[in-house]
Amino acid sequence: MRIFTPSEVPPETRTALTPDFVRKLAALGAEVIVEAGTGLAAEHSDESYAEAGAQLVTDRTTALAEADMVLRVRRPPMEEVALLKRGSLHVSFLDPFREGSLMEALARQGVSTVSMEMMPRTTLAQKMDALSSQANLAGYYAVVHAAERLSRIFPMMMTPAGTISPVKVFVIGVGVAGLQAIATAKRLGARVEAFDTRPVVEEQVKSLGAKFVKIDLGDTGQTTQGYATELTAEQIRKQQEGMAKACAQADVVITTAKLFGRPAPKIVTAEMVAGMKRGSIIIDLAAESGGNVAGTRLNEEVRTDNGVRIVGHGALEAHVPTHASQVYASNLTSFIEHFWDASAGKFAFRLEDEILKGCLLTHNGEIIHERFRK
Repeated sequence: MRIFTPSEVPPETRTALTPDFVRKLAALGAEVIVEAGTGLAAEHSDESYAEAGAQLVTDRTTALAEADMVLRVRRPPMEEVALLKRGSLHVSFLDPFREGSLMEALARQGVSTVSMEMMPRTTLAQKMDALSSQANLAGYYAVVHAAERLSRIFPMMMTPAGTISPVKVFVIGVGVAGLQAIATAKRLGARVEAFDTRPVVEEQVKSLGAKFVKIDLGDTGQTTQGYATELTAEQIRKQQEGMAKACAQADVVITTAKLFGRPAPKIVTAEMVAGMKRGSIIIDLAAESGGNVAGTRLNEEVRTDNGVRIVGHGALEAHVPTHASQVYASNLTSFIEHFWDASAGKFAFRLEDEILKGCLLTHNGEIIHERFRK
């Protein structure tokens, strides 16, 4: 079975396969083909891929046409769909809720597609959960980037010249990214507060040494996949009122609230930003899906009239591409290993498997996933 990893379109810095995982796939019996230069931004040379057993190519069009499986980070460009081999499997992040036309084109081409966003959040699929592996790194980098941009240091210092107070960090949304942001900020010496609409995460926040900000929103909860349920307009108003004080006192605010398949909720209003201290930083991890903060601009840093900086960089994990590529390649390889038919030397479409049911969108010329058929 021929597995091809093309290079990503800049500014994407991650790659779907690293040399270590080329070795693992080659050990299964796969023929691994890598486009020259695909790992350079993640500090993997072409020579390291060749030494791991990959075949390096420069003819992307031919490689796409001959591949039985294509592994990517981002969704394929529409113009490349017609190049894909009928009956092949394409695996990547696909943004399926906003890419209906792309899904239809892939189905017409006869390409099976796996969306890594749709990987079930189960114990068995945990090592394939690319959303979590990338969010973990995004939460880490959000704090590091805030520390670099802030005009103050994070920890408290007692010096002969006086005492320097620790910065105050407020994390909104305590999922994978939020928990890592809390842990990283604490390690850097910050005083950390956090809020989430799910009361169940309070103990996790406290276990990391942070304070959980309580706001009475009435009935809230989480989905079976572990995401926060969408709030009513009244609940959003109460949440904003409760968070305004924490934002006003914070030096750094990190927002991580995302609704799967929907635009990110606007939870930090212009009034809340106007009430923050001059020189404070907001890192909006939801910028790619519209942003949690009024004034966020994708891939820009905006400075408001009152001196607050709103950072809306997309895919913060791509700022640490070596490790982001490592964990993503591990997710992909674990997925392939789970479905590998050793006797046939290829990927087996076990359609009854709950993991494949959750993430396989197109197959045999049609959109088969229940959530996207219409």
